[in-house]
Amino acid sequence: MTSDIGYSAGMELDSDACFRAVRARDRRFDGRFFVAITSTNIYCRPICPARPAKRGNMRFYSSAAGAEGAGYRPCLRCRPERAPGLASVDAVSRLVGAAISGIEEHALSSAKVGELAASLGVNDRHLRRVTESELGVSPIELAQTQRLLLAKRLLADTRLSLTEIAFASGFGSVRRFNALFKSRYSLSPRELRGAAGAPQGLHCQLDFRPPFAWSSLLDYLRTRAIPGVETADATHYRRTVSIDQHQGWVSVSLGKTRNALDVEMSPSLAPVIGAVIVRVKRLFDLGAVPDAVSTHLVKDPLLAKTVRRIPGLRVAGAFDGFELAVRAILGQQVSVKGATTLAGRWAQAFGSPIATPHPELNRLTPTAQRMAAVSADEIAALGIVRARARCLSVLGAAVLERKIMLTFAANVEEQIEALMSLPGIGPWTAQYIAMRALHWPDAFPSGDLMLMRAANATQKQLQELAEGWRPWRAYATHYLWQSLGVHP
Repeated sequence: MTSDIGYSAGMELDSDACFRAVRARDRRFDGRFFVAITSTNIYCRPICPARPAKRGNMRFYSSAAGAEGAGYRPCLRCRPERAPGLASVDAVSRLVGAAISGIEEHALSSAKVGELAASLGVNDRHLRRVTESELGVSPIELAQTQRLLLAKRLLADTRLSLTEIAFASGFGSVRRFNALFKSRYSLSPRELRGAAGAPQGLHCQLDFRPPFAWSSLLDYLRTRAIPGVETADATHYRRTVSIDQHQGWVSVSLGKTRNALDVEMSPSLAPVIGAVIVRVKRLFDLGAVPDAVSTHLVKDPLLAKTVRRIPGLRVAGAFDGFELAVRAILGQQVSVKGATTLAGRWAQAFGSPIATPHPELNRLTPTAQRMAAVSADEIAALGIVRARARCLSVLGAAVLERKIMLTFAANVEEQIEALMSLPGIGPWTAQYIAMRALHWPDAFPSGDLMLMRAANATQKQLQELAEGWRPWRAYATHYLWQSLGVHP
């Protein structure tokens, strides 16, 4: 089966292709659409193990919110809340994806729709029009679905109390949580927990579409791990976390029995577990569509051998966008090892101490607010070139003033231009930040010397060559680096 369903958030669904994917339980299409069954009023992932319904009873939706908006309940077997997200590459789907990301990380209330829209560079009317057109629901309805699905996940995956789950999912009261949950799902939260059961500890599983080059991604993160803040070995990635005054740690490993990552976190992060989940998804590029990427890039003889050798290569994202931007600036014109050393000094000097069960994790990453208050002289005293020290201070101020948005941005081009307007940030750094912090799959640092070496081309020749790799130039970048055995 070819990848003919599409990959963007606002795709036009081909019902015949969707039906074939459901019949085959094809994991390539997990999360790219949902199938609702009119005879049961339940919607599922295309990989659901239940016996497929008759074709005439199937309805296809591009999002869980669209299915729920049409009156369908999520399946208790395949658990739609665990479906992978999507990589967004066009302007409209990028806006929808950015809205979904913002809603997932911050429980959106009706009073915050305008604020969310402003952060995405549009007005609330335009945001509403786009989400209704692409997903069939308003931002408020989308937020309600996201809250309910997060609550459903926490009921099944944790032993948090119902009160803790209600507030962690963004509900203002337990009464509202219970009422909305039962009216939407025809089960009370307590009944759903009784049906599913929950393991000990605060953890969850995050599904992905196979294949997944886990070892390659873990190695990439290991060589860049900021001492004191994060660490990685042959099996786990771990780091400290600070979100909305809640501090703790998170550990990520490859699931043993399914196409999923196992995520464990400290109990102190329970109130912000939704935000932690979203950030882990970004860091490990769980929205990747590996079949679409490989099918496109394998056509180029320059990339074909490496694409076949490393199926499912991911582009590492960022758990904290500001941290990643600092790491990129520190990495200018120095080796990866040298940049890691400087990043460790930066974290020790300006990050807050934290106690964790992992002795190597003892620092929280410095915030933009902290760096905006630090002089360039203090930063330069760590052995950082003065021009870069000044850049870090200016970057902190720009983030605080919301001139720079170091997260899933709707308008990537504007953010790249804003980054390059800062002293000390050129095209390479801006594109690298766009690739990882802004999660832009078409980012391309064309001035990278290793890329030119891998392609045996000048920068101009490389730019022309890369036009054929759109919209997956970030993945092509990583395949070229892998072809040389390097990870700039």
